Amino acid sequence: IPKNEEWGYINNQQENWDFKFDNILHNASQEVVYEECAIPIVKSLLDGYNATILAYGQTGAGKTFTMTGATENYKHRGLIPRAISQLFHEIADRPQLAFTVRVSYLEIYNEQMVDLLGTLGDKKHENMTVVEEKSGATHVKGLNVQLANNEEEALNLLFEGETNRSISEHQLNRASSRSHCIFTIYVESRSRVESSERVLTSKLNLVDLAGSERLSKTETKGITFKEAMYINRSLTYLEQVIIALSDKKRDHIPFRQSKMTHVLRDSLGGNCNTLMIANVWGEREHIEETIS
Repeated sequence: IPKNEEWGYINNQQENWDFKFDNILHNASQEVVYEECAIPIVKSLLDGYNATILAYGQTGAGKTFTMTGATENYKHRGLIPRAISQLFHEIADRPQLAFTVRVSYLEIYNEQMVDLLGTLGDKKHENMTVVEEKSGATHVKGLNVQLANNEEEALNLLFEGETNRSISEHQLNRASSRSHCIFTIYVESRSRVESSERVLTSKLNLVDLAGSERLSKTETKGITFKEAMYINRSLTYLEQVIIALSDKKRDHIPFRQSKMTHVLRDSLGGNCNTLMIANVWGEREHIEETIS
């Protein structure tokens, strides 16, 4: 990246950047993205592994399209509806096991937790808190967890939650997500053949992060400005947690700095699979957000 000549002769601006990726999907279809990113993770879910898939990137880069897709065209459906479909197909291929599938849909808006499926139960106005169990697992007290007996029921719950999300318009995106959303699939399995009472539990968090924003570009004011401040701060805390997890010498991981990292605590580190999809807006004018 050439230096900005307007900064003068004494200019220590970095020109060369190196990043490591597992794969680069340039102009890839939704099907290719799902095959590369999610199929192995959904299979491991049935074997008892917790997992998290996050879509990360600047506002307007296509995170929500990656995770939930578009309703106009069946080919454009995103990771979440495809994961639901694969999950129930995998369950049908394992008749020797009895499975129970439940889902929840949590929104974190300005560091406040909102139940997007709250209209379906009696817990709509209940204060929600993150509870840590002795085993290290976390759950949100007061969050509706709905039973899904088949693919259709799970998709209906997803679409129900989508209608309750917080969105807003600014310079870079007409329908910008103003919150982080976590769609969680909980799976329990027990043997139909063996007499053992052993129950295998796991969960998959599918996270649509709100977009990082440069306020000078989005030109946000008032409530939208406040939302952007909360979004950028929580994304910074997520970055700190991921950096800490990658450093094997670190004893303390700052999970409790934000609601989102606290909720995802048992699915970011340890016995789990974590995948981050970085959505990049390819135009040169957005190069600062791409490398940050």
